[in-house]
Amino acid sequence: MPDAFTSSEDRAAFIAGLPKAELHLHIEGSLEPELMFTLARRNHVAIPFASVEEVRAAYAFSNLQDFLDIYYQGMGVLHTEQDFHDLTIAYCARASADNVRHVEIFFDPQGHTERGIAFETVIRGITRALDDASARYGISSKLIMCFLRHLSEADAEATLDAALPYLGRIDGVGLDSSEVGHPPAKFERVFARARALGLKIVAHAGEEGPPAYVHEALDLLKVDRIDHGNRSLEDPALVARLAGEAMCLTVCPLSNLKLCVVDDLAAHPLRTMLDAGLIATINSDDPSYFGGYVNANYRAVADALDLSRAELVTLARNSFTGSFLGEADKVRHLAAIDAYA
Repeated sequence: MPDAFTSSEDRAAFIAGLPKAELHLHIEGSLEPELMFTLARRNHVAIPFASVEEVRAAYAFSNLQDFLDIYYQGMGVLHTEQDFHDLTIAYCARASADNVRHVEIFFDPQGHTERGIAFETVIRGITRALDDASARYGISSKLIMCFLRHLSEADAEATLDAALPYLGRIDGVGLDSSEVGHPPAKFERVFARARALGLKIVAHAGEEGPPAYVHEALDLLKVDRIDHGNRSLEDPALVARLAGEAMCLTVCPLSNLKLCVVDDLAAHPLRTMLDAGLIATINSDDPSYFGGYVNANYRAVADALDLSRAELVTLARNSFTGSFLGEADKVRHLAAIDAYA
């Protein structure tokens, strides 16, 4: 099979059939406007939009905080276990259609408990949907509980306390929300505690924050994976370290474009990451808000950077090698990619 594509359609067809995992997906960020309206009616919640079109028109962001303001507003329609189930199974259906075989999804319990929604309600709805998705679509999953970094470490500690009865369903903890001004060091103690409990550790770092935040995530939080990591490229020694430690980066191209982390996908650093030997992956982040699920992210950045078959295969392979699956499962998925390619 030749390495170059003859057309965008040829590349899109290849991407469609490529087995892949998604490692950076905020389940609340997959809330489509149609479901937002359905849940608002179901739960008698007033929302400041008159139509689906008006919601989509509001998705014009100039930075991360602009997005977060409407993100937290949108999740206000989620009230019951069934709401969280419906949200999660809707995402899994779209992932399956994109030939995603494994997902590692984030959820933000503090965004719900501070609204009076019980932790139990959130996790039972999500995990029931993940079980349904396994039976219905054959998708395996891992669940990562994120701490909101604009809140205090004490609040994160209380969230970890609430999670203790459910650790059998939680695979890791992460750090998200407003990055600038909230360095990873702020959460060093709660992450040490989570690590001692056997949880995997991830953190958003180097999206809008400086390379120093990536260093802190590595040295203080002792992460197993970096979410985003774009600004790592500003520090050659950091790049060398990330490559040497085989640290996976969960990159989100359409998110980067929508939040003005990059001005143009043609200037996206993904190929630079691959050329530097970094284990970069492609993910959708908050697909309802940023204009596309995982295949849309693959297509957009592959067209913009003219990625080859070999580069796309590398990205798909990275999505499994960077996952928290066991080695036998990784080998099985990598063999499927090799057979396809």
